[in-house]
Amino acid sequence: MQKKEVINYTIYENKNTNQWVTFVHGAGGSSSIWFKQIRDFKKQYNVLLLDLRGHGESKTTLKTAFRQKYTFSALANDILEVLDFLKIQKSHFVGISLGTILIRQLAEMYPDRVQSMILGGAILKMNFRSQVLMRVGNVFKYVLPYLLLYKLFAFVIMPKKNHKQSRLLFINEAKKLYQKEFIKWFKLTAEINPILKLFRQVELNIPTLYVMGEEDYMFLPSVRKVVQSHYKSSQLIVLENCGHVVNLEQPNAFNETVLSFMKRAK
Repeated sequence: MQKKEVINYTIYENKNTNQWVTFVHGAGGSSSIWFKQIRDFKKQYNVLLLDLRGHGESKTTLKTAFRQKYTFSALANDILEVLDFLKIQKSHFVGISLGTILIRQLAEMYPDRVQSMILGGAILKMNFRSQVLMRVGNVFKYVLPYLLLYKLFAFVIMPKKNHKQSRLLFINEAKKLYQKEFIKWFKLTAEINPILKLFRQVELNIPTLYVMGEEDYMFLPSVRKVVQSHYKSSQLIVLENCGHVVNLEQPNAFNETVLSFMKRAK
């Protein structure tokens, strides 16, 4: 199949089902961060992996679109274009970190395309430390090498010894970005607070599972509050001895939990 000019994607087909699961990575990552999920998920579903704009293999595609200002709506539409191109009417979505914001944005815009949402290391509110990080980044984004800033962010979000594997993987993936690309993504922080406020206030009628690490101190408290108010469609699983990047730190528990949830959301 000749690929249209869309963001890069990889498919693992399963002839025994018409169900799809789409994986959306976070800022600075790529589809490679899902390597601990592919084997388990492709046994039961058709699997779609995406590289977001400027990440992974998408660095060399959609160059015209990349010149435009990045918005959460535009990035969600990138995902939709892949679904349309592949004629996928509906999919489960699994995201990590900033990828969870894009999944929620897609669900806000096109709820009929989203069968369920699994939001790992979900970001629903920027706490004081994350607000300070954003301000530091805004002050120095044109001055310091982006990788230095990214290492700082990675260490603050994933500070413990057992977070080291996730931290190093994300830093290694971030090395593949360009300075200009990092700045485009960082400018998204200007619209993050209003969009997260909307997500906290509005409950969608879509089965939603939050999978959080108990050591994800920056983002877990706000997710707990939201799940209490969005009790009709949402539930929360907290993995012990685990930080922000739950799919890498606790892959077996993550896979088992998510697959069980998706089975009920068919």
